[in-house]
This record gives sequence, structure tokens and C-alpha cells, in this order.
Amino acid sequence: MKDMNESQRDGAPEPPGDPGSPGDPGDPISITDLSSPADLSAPEGPSLRASLEAILMVADEPVPAVVLAQVLERPTGEVASVLRETAAGYAAEERGFDLREIAGGWRFYTREDCAPVVERFVSEGQEVRLTQAALETLAVVAYRQPVSRARVSAVRGVNCDGVMRTLTLRGLLEDAGTDPETGAILYRTTGYFLERLGLASLEELPDLAPFLPDSIEDVDDAMDVGHDRARS
Repeated sequence: MKDMNESQRDGAPEPPGDPGSPGDPGDPISITDLSSPADLSAPEGPSLRASLEAILMVADEPVPAVVLAQVLERPTGEVASVLRETAAGYAAEERGFDLREIAGGWRFYTREDCAPVVERFVSEGQEVRLTQAALETLAVVAYRQPVSRARVSAVRGVNCDGVMRTLTLRGLLEDAGTDPETGAILYRTTGYFLERLGLASLEELPDLAPFLPDSIEDVDDAMDVGHDRARS
């Protein structure tokens, strides 16, 4: 029996062991067995073209290709090539905008034959009607100019700083210097104000005395008394 057992061990192959058993390394395991290539790859970001479009969409002046390349950490030649291809693609598709290389950089522009449409949109947008508060504020300035924001607010009984800024941005009011006594900024109406009302001069403004006989004068008198008390 002893010889038979020894011959069996010498002549017959041993059964394969359990790969998971201790001390048996089994077959080598590659990293591809543990995870798929999709799990190991880093998430892809936006394409170079998309990145360039996103940057140029918010640029307020032409951006050189070298600057774009530095921001995106890509070769300048590659960035310039994609910019040219993108510009050619927009032109071929007849988009409403162009990507142009001008003044040493790249920027989006309205396509030339679309300019009249844009001009009409912009001009109509500037003719939005003024609010009641804006009209009241504009009337106070027109009849009491040059006048400070504080005095306008006193006449209307509310703070008019925001409305005054809006009227100034729309070109209806402008800076008229400072009050020599208080140092406050004074405001007056502009030539554009007269143009919009169809007036040649402020003398053509209608008389408000029949409608506001005392209110403005009373407020002015009260403010003058307050200034006198402050100075005394």
C-alpha cells in the first residue's frame, strides 16, 4: 500500500487546488479583471470648441488666440485652427452672428446683413414708457432745475435716488454742478429731454401754477428754513 500510494503521487497529476485557498496564488489577476476601462478614465470636460465659445460669449473685447490657449492649456496653433474652423462653420450655416479675428483677437459680432434688425430692436427697447414715479421725478427736475436729489425727494415725499439714476442713464437728466451751499450734486434736463417732448426750450413747458399753487413753494420754503437753522 505504501508503494502504491507513492507511485500514485509520482505518476498521476495532483488535482488543482482551490484558487481561493490560503497559500495558493492561483493565476495572475490583471487590473482589467478588477475594473473596466470606463471606470478608470477621467470624466471628459467640454470640447475645445465649446470652451472657446463659452469664453468668447462673455468677452467685451477681442481676445488673442494665445490668451485663449493659456487659459485652456492647449497649444496656440490648435486653438487658432479651431477658431478658424468655427468661424468658417458659422459663415457656412448663415448664423445671425460671426466669429471674427479683428484687432489681434477673436470676438463675436452680429452678422452684417442682420444689423438693421438689431438696430430696430435696440431703438424700440429704448422707447419703453417711463413709470409714474419717473414721470413725476422728471417733472420736478424740469420745473425746479438745477435741483438736488434731496430736494426732489422732499417734493415727492419719497426717496428718488434710484429713479434719478435711471433717468440719467436714459439721457433725460445730467449733472449740472454742485450746490455752493450744501455741496450736493445738482441735476437738470438734457437736450434729449426737449427733443423727446418736441420742445425748442424750457420756456415752452406748460405752466403748472394752476395745478400746483403752493406745494412746491411750501416745500422749498421749509427746506430753506432748515438750511438756515443748520448754518446758525
